[in-house]
Amino acid sequence: MNDDVRKYIYGTLTVFVVGVLVWVGFLFVNACGFTLTCNRGQPAVDRTPIPTLLPATLPVMQDTAHNAAAPNECRVAAVDLIGAWVEVGSPETDVFQFVDASGQNCESTFDEVRSLLIEGNQWYTGSLACVSCHSVDVAVSPAQLDLSTYAGIMAGSRRADAESTGTDILSAGKWDSSLLYEFISTSKADVPGHAEIKSDLLIFAGTPLPAPDPRATPSPVVEATPTPTP
Repeated sequence: MNDDVRKYIYGTLTVFVVGVLVWVGFLFVNACGFTLTCNRGQPAVDRTPIPTLLPATLPVMQDTAHNAAAPNECRVAAVDLIGAWVEVGSPETDVFQFVDASGQNCESTFDEVRSLLIEGNQWYTGSLACVSCHSVDVAVSPAQLDLSTYAGIMAGSRRADAESTGTDILSAGKWDSSLLYEFISTSKADVPGHAEIKSDLLIFAGTPLPAPDPRATPSPVVEATPTPTP
């Protein structure tokens, strides 16, 4: 009786092992075919119809918004560019001068100051334009401030209507104590759009002024001859 039981057990185990081997063999043949390299099991390669690919020769594209100088431009902090404009009296059309980050003398106009307020991606990547909130409709503009035009900037904030003037945001030319300086020189987590502002953001703007020629001969100083006393 014990011999019969052992035969049944051994037979069952043998059938099980053989079945497992057969199943594994079936899976292998189905995936790899009748080869030990199993090339069929490797991921398929997408091939181009071009027989030979030429090596890339074009330069890598760079973010040129703030990292590459255009010809004949100065590099200056955006806050300092606006500050230089404010401190010379905030002219609308006249050229104003400033010193850039490398110490060279440059000149610019209000148009470049205005571009910092009306264009996006100026203060950090993905930033909205200032005028997306502070626009011509002072009834809905935060702080009743319009930064879209020269007249709107000069009219200030907290205006009762489009025809009135409000608080001077330029502090009469005292840039460091002005409201505009406060709001664009420091990040304000509680003010939408101001949370990621960087006061040290450098931009390329303005035109370098020609350096004085060291070889130029200075004009002689003419001293007045005293009139003889009669």
